[in-house]
Amino acid sequence: MNTKELVKRWFDKWDEGDFTNLPISDNFKHTSPFGTINGKRAYINLIRENEDKFLGYVFEIHDELYEENRGCVRYTGKQGSDFALDVSEWYYIKDNEIVEIVAYYHIGDIREERKLSGQ
Repeated sequence: MNTKELVKRWFDKWDEGDFTNLPISDNFKHTSPFGTINGKRAYINLIRENEDKFLGYVFEIHDELYEENRGCVRYTGKQGSDFALDVSEWYYIKDNEIVEIVAYYHIGDIREERKLSGQ
């Protein structure tokens, strides 16, 4: 399975709500603005405990880049009618499994002192 097919499988599993069968390695590592989660078991348990925040998304893919052992996807995840999150994720692949994801997105309001003037 090539990188593009593996990342597509990742999104398909989320579409199906089948998070226990995500194509990730046992030593999977996920880094996001919330921090780093180490291990498949810890990641799956976090999802299980927070299903309302992880499941039920519709994904609109904007850009995709793929190489032999890594890829990057920029997308908008929409959950319900009132929540959307713009995300860019790097996927790192080894032995037909995703071993690491580094996710970039904004998780809160911009502090007053960080806002641009004239906006």
